[in-house]
Amino acid sequence: MSTVSERLRELGIELPAVAAPVAAYVPALRVGDQVWTSGQLPFIDGKLPATGQVGAEVDADQAADLARTAVLNALAAVDSVVGVDHVTRVLKIVGFVSSAADFHGQPGVVNGASEVIGEIFGDAGAHARSAVGVAELPLDSPVEIELIVEVD
Repeated sequence: MSTVSERLRELGIELPAVAAPVAAYVPALRVGDQVWTSGQLPFIDGKLPATGQVGAEVDADQAADLARTAVLNALAAVDSVVGVDHVTRVLKIVGFVSSAADFHGQPGVVNGASEVIGEIFGDAGAHARSAVGVAELPLDSPVEIELIVEVD
């Protein structure tokens, strides 16, 4: 069986540098055999590629891509604490979607995060999940993702 690092290489995924916190928190914290991440925004090279609400300024497909980026940022935060090869199971993804009043496709948006986690971890990537619509997110981000993993 390949390691998580090997699987990332096979998929052509390079984890980004850990995004610097925008307030008073740490990107990830180990507690026993779990690592919990703070909410991660879809930063690419320190910038948000899109801003605004899903269903208004951002469409659902673009938002799903942003959720994928955000969960990879969360995985980078995990990697900075324990090393990604120590992840034994993905326990939960929490996805927040900045949503226009008439947008109800939050689960599809958060699928962008869930699907890439499944590609990376296989069966160990099957996770519990919440997909929550909110009025706005920090820095006008369309999505924010939290990740909880089990580690050895």
